[in-house]
This record gives sequence, structure tokens and C-alpha cells, in this order.
Amino acid sequence: MGIQDRWLLPEGIEEALPQQAERLEHYRRALLELYHGWGYELVVPPLIEYLESLLVGTSHDLELLTFKLTDQLTGRMMGVRPDMTPQVARIDAHLLKRDVPVRLCYFGTVLRTRAEGVAGSRSPLQVGAELYGHAGLDSDVEIIRLMLETLRVTGVPAVHLDLGHVGIYWNLARNAGLNEAQEFALFEMLQRKAVSEIEQYLDGVGVPARARDQLLALTELNGGDEVLTRARVLFADTDVEVDAALDYLAQAASCLRRYVPDIELHFDLAELRGYQYHTGVVFAAFATGQGQEIARGGRYDEIGKVFGRARPATGFSTDLNILIGLGVRAPAAPRPAVFAPASDDPALHACIARLRAAGERVICALAGQQGGASAMGCGRELLQRNDNWIVEESS
Repeated sequence: MGIQDRWLLPEGIEEALPQQAERLEHYRRALLELYHGWGYELVVPPLIEYLESLLVGTSHDLELLTFKLTDQLTGRMMGVRPDMTPQVARIDAHLLKRDVPVRLCYFGTVLRTRAEGVAGSRSPLQVGAELYGHAGLDSDVEIIRLMLETLRVTGVPAVHLDLGHVGIYWNLARNAGLNEAQEFALFEMLQRKAVSEIEQYLDGVGVPARARDQLLALTELNGGDEVLTRARVLFADTDVEVDAALDYLAQAASCLRRYVPDIELHFDLAELRGYQYHTGVVFAAFATGQGQEIARGGRYDEIGKVFGRARPATGFSTDLNILIGLGVRAPAAPRPAVFAPASDDPALHACIARLRAAGERVICALAGQQGGASAMGCGRELLQRNDNWIVEESS
């Protein structure tokens, strides 16, 4: 790399310059205040952990996204977090050990070996919330409502919500006699809705005709309430768990429409991202013009088992950088900064201290520096009038 290229960052790795960083900090505070108001406590997981702890209970996809390195102190493999959800589950199960429902939120950078989607980031600024210790509909609905409120606070317009349930696919795959490797291969095809490829694959592994038709039907079961009606007919001869999952989706939709009457809600029974990770309802939020979801989550009741407590759990996460890029609501413009001249006058420094204590931003000139108030981005300045220091508009 030549000297002229040393400023280049790795592909998919970003930095925030002052204006962007200020927006990020504004919304970070706004979201943490939102979560605090809903009873969610902030946790700060470590950037790096031992690999077996970091990836426990997660999907194969997450392992592939993890940067791995060797700990020089112990020789054990470590990983840089690609997702904070497993870490927060460890905190709930192993460190907090509470018997009551626990609400936790988090905020921080995660690092991934590759980006998700075209021109995506490998260093998302992940923000999210998790609710542990409750297995009912109420906790799933609360988490979805909090995700939608997150999008509202950051000014993301025209959001629609997709609901799915991994239990439907899991039961259909089991009834078709698929093994774990076959389940995963079919899952990959379903995410792409590659119908002809799915047909060839199911024929190749010898899936019975009825089970084949039901699995193929998942690619078309997306849309409004009619999706659930069609699914009940198509899956009438399957396990009772499938019918229970459809009931759960109908109840969740009814609750959400009551709390968020203007929500645009869809069902997608092939929405299975993280199906090895999740155990029940899954959901994703989309914005107009965005091909990929901008926030997602679901229920994952078994993740804490290896830490000694398989607590019910549900949660969501999103990338704050993406939300800010989509948001139409910019933070309110701050008051113009105040420029103070270079001076040793105690009265000036006392005035500066009072202004800063009152929340004003004061930038002090350095002796001999170039540029005055305007060049330093200050709309006001401190001027001495009759032995008093007065804030005036910059000329």
C-alpha cells in the first residue's frame, strides 16, 4: 500500500465524521431514554469473548460472520462479536440470575467477516432489546411494539411489518423426513424463494408428494390475513403444532393492530432467517425502497440453556446507521456555539464556566490561531462591553 492509500479503510468498515457522529449520539441517547421508559436496563457486553461462549446456541451463519483469533494468554480461540444477542443472553442466564421477567437493552459496534446485502456494512452499530423470563404473547407483542417505536423515534417513514413462525417450517420439514443437513439446505433455498430449485431438491431427496406440496406452498404464503386462512387449509393434516403456530400469529396480529392501528402488517411463512436460532414467532420491519429488512427479531427460548438457564426469551435488533440514513426527522438544530477570545481575564473564564454549566457550547480561541468565530463554526461570540463579557451574534 502506497502512502497515498494509507487513509483507505477496509471494505464495509465505516467511520463517523463530526456531523454524523453527533446525529448518532443524539439518537443513541433518545433510544436509550425510550428503552429506559419501558423498563429496559442497559448492559455493555465485551467486544471479544471466548468462541465457545460467543457462538453458543447460534446458527451456522453467525459463526461464518465471526472474526476469530487466538488469545495469546491462554491459547484459546476468541471471537469478535458479530451480534450481541448471545452475549446478553449469557448476562441474563449466568450473571443476573433473576426469577422475574428481565428487560435488557444494548448499544455498540459489532464486527462481521462479510456484509449482509449489497453495499452493506461489516461494522453495524447495533442497538436492540431483549425480554427474558416470559413465554407468552404479551412479551412478543411488547418487543415488536418497542421495535416499531424505535423506528418512529428515528424518523423512519412508511414501515411495514412481516410476521412468521419458525415452528411451521420445522414441523413441515420433520414430517417430510428431512435430516438436519437437508433442513438447512432447503432453508437456504426458501430464503431465495427459488421454486424450481426447491422442486428439484425435494424430488431428489424423495420427499412424499403431500409433504413436498406443503413445503413448496411456503414460497407463496405471504401477504395479508388470507395467508393464514390458506395455510390452515393446506396444513390441515399436519401436526397440531402447526395449527397452534398459525393461531399464535393471528393473535399477535390482533394485539398489534389494537396497539398500533396504522401498522401495515404482512405474513410471510417462509420468513425463516435464523430459524436454527429462533424457536417461535419471527418478525422483520421493512421501509419503502429497501429490499432488506431494517430491523428484525423473534423468540429464542433455548439460547440460555448452556449457561444453566433455558429461560424464555424474545428480542429485536437493528443498525442505527441504517435508521439514520432512512430517517426523515433530523435532530433539532442546536444553538450556535459561542466563540471566546484568547485571554487570561478571570472574569472571562468565569463567564465561560457559567455558560457551559447552563448547557452552552463555548469554544475558546488559542493564542495565535488562525480563524475567528465564523471559521470555527460559531454563530455567537463573547465580547467585552464596559468591563462585562456579553454574548452577541457574530458579525
